[in-house]
Parts: sequence; structure tokens; C-alpha cells
Amino acid sequence: MARTSAFRTEESTPRALNEQIRRDTEATLGAALAGGDPAIETRLKQLDAEWDTERTLETLAASFVLTGTVLGATVDRRWLALPAVVSAFLLQHGLQGWCPPLPVIRALGVRTPAEIAEERTALKAARGDFGPRPRPRSGRTLLAAAKR
Repeated sequence: MARTSAFRTEESTPRALNEQIRRDTEATLGAALAGGDPAIETRLKQLDAEWDTERTLETLAASFVLTGTVLGATVDRRWLALPAVVSAFLLQHGLQGWCPPLPVIRALGVRTPAEIAEERTALKAARGDFGPRPRPRSGRTLLAAAKR
């Protein structure tokens, strides 16, 4: 039942959605590579600010738990069901890498930490951080090389 893979969220996401996120990443990466070092530096800063699936899910869950607790304490005890349900979703996500809000988060294009790290590694490789600069023909080529 529990998934041990660091890629459990991607494994729980429909293949078509993963492929769309991959295509979007490759397009963004290709644009940054075409713009040279200034564009690469700008994109790296954008990646530092990008929210991943974990941060998004944790923030949403905390917001709902807090809201349900406050409403349960001040309006009606039945609101306490909200934090209970959200806590169950978080437990499910921790064990399985999936929970009901995750398909919506992924459909909005929110990437996993690993997906963001792949792009960051590809950009740094193109910038020459790891040695001689590779000269790929596309962002896809460099993204594939970053996964090795």
C-alpha cells in the first residue's frame, strides 16, 4: 500500500498529464537555453520561487485544517469534520503519494520537487556548472541528460 519511491506522485498521476508537464518543462527549458546565460540565470531564479506539489498541498491542507478548527470552535462543531478529512488526505498522500486534491494540483501544472530539480540541473549543466558545456539541440535532449 505504501509507496517508497521518490517519484510516487508522478506514478500516481495520469500518464497524459505527466507528459503535458514534461512538454511544458521542455519548452520552458528550450526557451531559456535559446536566450543564453542571462535567460538561464532568470529561469534559475524563477525555479527558486516555484511552488512544488508538496508545498502547495501542505499549504492548502494547513489552510483547511485551520479554517475547520476555527469554525468548529466558534460556529458549529460539525466543522471539525473538515480538519479530520484533510488530515486523512495528508496521511494518504504520505503513504501512497496520492490524495483527492492532487489531480487538481497537477492539472494546474504544479510540478513535483523532482521535476523542478531536473530542470534546474539541466540549466546548470548548460551554464557549465558541472564541467564543459554540453551543446544540445533542444531542451528535451538536455533534460534527458540531466536525469542520468
